[in-house]
Amino acid sequence: MRLATSEQTIWREGLAAAMQRCLRPAPGYISPDDVLKDPHLDIQDKRAILSSWASDASAVQDEPGLRWLLGTPEPVPFHEVRDALTRLDRAARADA
Repeated sequence: MRLATSEQTIWREGLAAAMQRCLRPAPGYISPDDVLKDPHLDIQDKRAILSSWASDASAVQDEPGLRWLLGTPEPVPFHEVRDALTRLDRAARADA
């Protein structure tokens, strides 16, 4: 499996160019829940990582229901990323 839109950019322009296109790497995370549980990230960082993961730029070629964020070992279903973003929004409202 390959990323749908970022692979050519990475090979042609390098990782920095891909990151400028909102492909934020997420080394060490296996699932969106790992992002939510990370005590070292603030809510804005969690939202940025999850939003990058949900982005079409992280879509797997020929598998639109999967997202594969740079630095993660394998793709995850889009609904898992969307659900994590929803939980993050709920937690933010509860803390406000």
